[in-house]
Amino acid sequence: MGQYERISDANVITEKYMDSLLIESRYIDSVKADTAIEFFGEQFSMPVMTPAFSHLGNFGGREKNGLEEYSEAARDLNILNFCGMMENDQFKKLVDTGAKTVRIVKPYADNGKVKDQMQYAESVGAFGIGMDIDHIFGNDGYDVVVGEEMSFQTTDMLRSYVELTKLPFVVKGVLSVSDAVKCAEIGAKAIIVSHHHGRIPYAVPPMMVLPEIKDALEGKDVKIIVDCGIATGADVFKALALGADAAAVGRSMMPSLESEGVEGVKKFIQGVGNELRYIMSCTGFETVADIDSSVLYEI
Repeated sequence: MGQYERISDANVITEKYMDSLLIESRYIDSVKADTAIEFFGEQFSMPVMTPAFSHLGNFGGREKNGLEEYSEAARDLNILNFCGMMENDQFKKLVDTGAKTVRIVKPYADNGKVKDQMQYAESVGAFGIGMDIDHIFGNDGYDVVVGEEMSFQTTDMLRSYVELTKLPFVVKGVLSVSDAVKCAEIGAKAIIVSHHHGRIPYAVPPMMVLPEIKDALEGKDVKIIVDCGIATGADVFKALALGADAAAVGRSMMPSLESEGVEGVKKFIQGVGNELRYIMSCTGFETVADIDSSVLYEI
């Protein structure tokens, strides 16, 4: 199709948008930046978080699976840890690593399973719980994930999960002001702005919609995390400048996890954090809370 070729892949669209954002420098009167943040009342070393991965095997014949390995890395780095679809016994192993872990539960058609997994997570020491709303639908109707049927989730259903627990509740897969506002109304304490690695074609890049979501949630005590395509400290910086409180790496972490396990993840994420600190220092932002969009230019 030549110049008329259409690109529907949301990951490509997201990458192009992220790369269109440039950063100006402000060296005079700047000091070495501090990447520490407060999140849900706890102190963390940086606003970089792990992804909510599911069903990772044992890489390189190592004893522990990938979920356990990256959880140990999160513990050692003192960053917030996320995990996705799994059974309760696997989640217990992640909590036992000592990582502060948020369990993101799938929108199962079996609502009893949703509540059981959330209640179990709280009982064994989860740091937070949540739901992955962008896995509700599949090409043939409701999604089926590893043989498990998914189903719709209403505002009232989500509110019932929030009321089920004393833990902070996180909704993953928000990509609109409409859903963000509904999450605030039900009492969610955080949202993850994401298109889940391009589950719908032509999905708006999370960073593009971030400023509108930030404005809509002003004063509502809801933390904003962004993912999709986060691979560098510059990516994290741009997300923070556009309104996020934190960013989660995703598939960019996998090569390091597969090849070197815990140490590989630690080196990768520390590298992301170091670049974030460098860019903060070069742009005159001493703390994460200071970062704003005044240093960004779109081409």
